[in-house]
Amino acid sequence: MKTVIVMMSDPKSGSEEALGRVFNGLALASECKQKGDEVAVVFNGTGTRWPAELAKLSHPANTLYNSVRDVVQGVSRGCAEVFGAKEATESCGVPLKQDHALAGTAGLLSLRRYIADGWNIVVF
Repeated sequence: MKTVIVMMSDPKSGSEEALGRVFNGLALASECKQKGDEVAVVFNGTGTRWPAELAKLSHPANTLYNSVRDVVQGVSRGCAEVFGAKEATESCGVPLKQDHALAGTAGLLSLRRYIADGWNIVVF
């Protein structure tokens, strides 16, 4: 099985819901890894703010994030630029992806490529 987990919730919303979404997305990534599935985690939209938050040792999901860090494939470059997360993303070593050219942006992370390759997509 192949599953891509797309994080779109906004850590800056300050809501428990956003934390619950990222936690459950990371938990799904962990379970998929444990079962030997092919799994990827990507960050789009306001979710591009998550890597910098999750990299903080004090964050409640830091340990879980680090356990799946090897399957984090990237952050949408165009989204990271729009939502002010580009520099923070770069500083924590998560690649910026721009494999979908879109006018008016620096390029976005392509979700279509996962669909074309038969991946299941789960959005948090």
